Amino acid sequence: MLRQFGLIGFPLSHSFSPGYFSDKFTAGRIHAEYKAYPLASLDEFPDLLERVKPQGLNVTIPYKEKILGYLHSLDETAAAIGAVNTIRITNNRLTGFNTDAPAFQQTLRIWIGEPQKIRGALVLGSGGASLAVRYALHKEGIPFLVVSRSRKGDLSYSDIDKNILTQNNLIINTTPLGMAPEIAACPPLPYDALDENNFLYDLIYNPEKTLFLTEGLRRGACIKNGKDMLLLQAELAWQIWNQPVM
Repeated sequence: MLRQFGLIGFPLSHSFSPGYFSDKFTAGRIHAEYKAYPLASLDEFPDLLERVKPQGLNVTIPYKEKILGYLHSLDETAAAIGAVNTIRITNNRLTGFNTDAPAFQQTLRIWIGEPQKIRGALVLGSGGASLAVRYALHKEGIPFLVVSRSRKGDLSYSDIDKNILTQNNLIINTTPLGMAPEIAACPPLPYDALDENNFLYDLIYNPEKTLFLTEGLRRGACIKNGKDMLLLQAELAWQIWNQPVM
């Protein structure tokens, strides 16, 4: 029987995952299929489960937190984070996992190399991806502040100045600002206050170099996009879907 996997979120017109997993299945001669399932509302989720009968799903914006109410259980990491990006379905039971956090943590460690370079971090955004990043930063012992337009943050964008960017020289964009097709957008930061001591990590992978990263690079900052994190979290999800059921 053809195993079914997929991605839920909205919108999904520029998703990387279907092509990645389709290529993986073809190369490995794996009898499986992966499709994007754009859901305008999570009210459509039970029907999707009944119609497709997937063995595993990935979850993206805007449902990483909202999906929790549909799950039977969470693994320890997902429970601590409060957000899920991977669901394993066995015997009609839905278990939530979070592969964003370990993928971000591992790629950050490889990229930075020497943790002492980081004095502190600014996490732009307060959604599900932000929760995973904060969990990983805590695990790495990196102090951080959350920057948000809502009241969920420690700071608003208007609070950020040269002093804050010096004290918190790692800046992580977890928002969709700058994602294709809206590539002219970027988080409203005082980019002229950046310098070669700053590190900018954008979870966005399309385009390869967002305006956020471009503005940082112009000031000498070290930059990284979300492609490596995306690849790693996808592989971690595949491992979860293929774990023996205990």
